[in-house]
Amino acid sequence: MFSNLTSLRGRTVLVLHAHPDDEAIFTGVTMRRLADAGARVVLVTATLGELGEAHVPLSSGETMAHRRVAELERAAALLGVERLVLLGARDSGLPGAADNVHPDALAAADPERVARRVAALIEEESAEAIVHDDGRGIYGHPDHLAAHRIGAAAARRTGIAAYESTVDRDHLHDRATRSHLIHAAAEATGLPFGVPSGDVALRLAATTTELAVKRAAIAVHASQVSADSLGHAGFDEAYGYEWYLRTGAPGILDELAAAPATVGAPA
Repeated sequence: MFSNLTSLRGRTVLVLHAHPDDEAIFTGVTMRRLADAGARVVLVTATLGELGEAHVPLSSGETMAHRRVAELERAAALLGVERLVLLGARDSGLPGAADNVHPDALAAADPERVARRVAALIEEESAEAIVHDDGRGIYGHPDHLAAHRIGAAAARRTGIAAYESTVDRDHLHDRATRSHLIHAAAEATGLPFGVPSGDVALRLAATTTELAVKRAAIAVHASQVSADSLGHAGFDEAYGYEWYLRTGAPGILDELAAAPATVGAPA
């Protein structure tokens, strides 16, 4: 924990993601730092990511949805999540797939209807901020685009601060950071990812301890992430920062970023 970070006890942030593993890859450091400072972290995951391709064999009778929920629960525990909510929408698949228009798919859902559910959670939890995907869906995945629409609508309904999770494409363009999972994801969608450095409103830099927890939380998602993806020399530079756009005035995540940190520095 940062010794000069004022205690956030009694304050709550709701983090909305499209699939299991998004929470660790894009906001793991943020969630762990919030929790370490005493804030209550509520994680809302919209789909079970059941259309993802398994990197490991499933057990007899086990479905992809079962595996991904189990992985999500373990990752959430590592990241300090106090409440995990599953919205239960169907994975929408990649852009242009028939699954995009399945009646139960997140991408086909009325964003205002789902936003009402998220807004109810915000009010129930007295959350002061919501984290959700940026307007590009980070890398154009239909479920990430839906998560943006839903999160933005929930923020409008409740009037709370909104932080849009993104990635700095200029930073991740360097050779040392080319093995970030966002590159494979963007190749799968065939769309650009993230935003230029100049558009980033807020950047959080991980400590050594936070980065180790983030790595462990990503590794838990073994059905989706291979060990090779986490063992490369550029891991710290690729995953040691988390980036946000901001809607409205600075808020609780800005307080996290104000505490000085250097990637690789001890907690």
